[in-house]
Amino acid sequence: MKPVYLDNNATTRVDPEVVQAMLPFFTDQFGNPSSAHAFGGSVSAAVRKARRQLQALIGAEFDDEITFTSGGTESDNAALLSALEAAPNRTEIVTSAVEHPAVLTLCAHLENTRRVKVHRISVDCRGRLDLDAYMAALTPQVAIVSIMWANNETGVIFPVARLAELAKEVGALFHTDAVQAVGKLPMDLKSTAIDMLSLSGHKLHGPKGIGALFVKRGVNFYALIKGGHQEYDRRAGTENTPGIVGLGMAAELASKFMDDESTRVKSLRDRLENGVLQRIPNTFVTGDTLERLPNTANIAFESIQGDAIQILLSRVGIACSAGSACSSGSLEPSHVLRAMNMPHGAVRFSFARDNGEADVDRVLEVMPAIVERLRGVRNSGPGKRSAEDLQFGLCSRAGRTGSRS
Repeated sequence: MKPVYLDNNATTRVDPEVVQAMLPFFTDQFGNPSSAHAFGGSVSAAVRKARRQLQALIGAEFDDEITFTSGGTESDNAALLSALEAAPNRTEIVTSAVEHPAVLTLCAHLENTRRVKVHRISVDCRGRLDLDAYMAALTPQVAIVSIMWANNETGVIFPVARLAELAKEVGALFHTDAVQAVGKLPMDLKSTAIDMLSLSGHKLHGPKGIGALFVKRGVNFYALIKGGHQEYDRRAGTENTPGIVGLGMAAELASKFMDDESTRVKSLRDRLENGVLQRIPNTFVTGDTLERLPNTANIAFESIQGDAIQILLSRVGIACSAGSACSSGSLEPSHVLRAMNMPHGAVRFSFARDNGEADVDRVLEVMPAIVERLRGVRNSGPGKRSAEDLQFGLCSRAGRTGSRS
């Protein structure tokens, strides 16, 4: 059987047009973009073009607001560390309990080494941010708020434009990890109060090892990597020109295919979810099913661990995820599902424009037998219950026990 790849939130296939755009910068166009001669000048022009392509995708007002980095993790780290440097009298960070490890691990490190106070805002059983707790955490001591645009496991979208406005009221900077959202959702940063935004090329059919940090003009920025004067003095080091060109082309293609992402890809996701829920008892879709990415389905299976399902699907050529790729290999439950007080195993299927109906059909063909095998023949668990009943029970339990993380 043809392999089925449904783990696009972990990484995407590099688009052939992106590869073709990059190839000359490994061979003929090999100059250093900082060089004053013709070899450097043509490469520098290609970097400027990529900056404009990315500017157009995210709706930045100026192309010099784009700083190229090695990826989302570096961008996240640079944003938070810069904010603390820019406001030494502010020693607090506000983030969420379901952020990517690139943010949460750094926050834990800062707590231990620099005595920074971190507010980790909880989410409810559908992965939605506790807005009351968020507003209560906003004080003049907060240097930066870092809330992701969309969660990488559930696809739940946070109201970052509104959250940024609230952060401005106490003078805090606002950063969003938009790695999963860029290229999937329309953006117009110039009309928001967002100060910084992180993105990564390999999440939108670009190459790995390249990303960017949007820094709104006028925001004081302190470079994480120091050395030369590249990237407007925000990130020293010779530019990764092939990667930058690839990211620029990926951004242009993402703009072109965004309608496809929000319609055809979304219909594939919905078809998979409906098929699984109809064929397999005691399953439900996790997270907010209204405010979420069009490509992401996170489905919980009562009485089964997600990694067990993932392993058996992999054996029949289907790639999916039991959580974030950055936490794979751990036997601990996903921190996102723990924050949602989720007692069941869940599997994430994430689509891209490469996928088609045959991929959905293949999953629906094999999933019922896999789940039946894992649940066994003991029949000692609960009887068949609807997805609504399961979700209601989960939310009720979360309300009794609390969902803070």
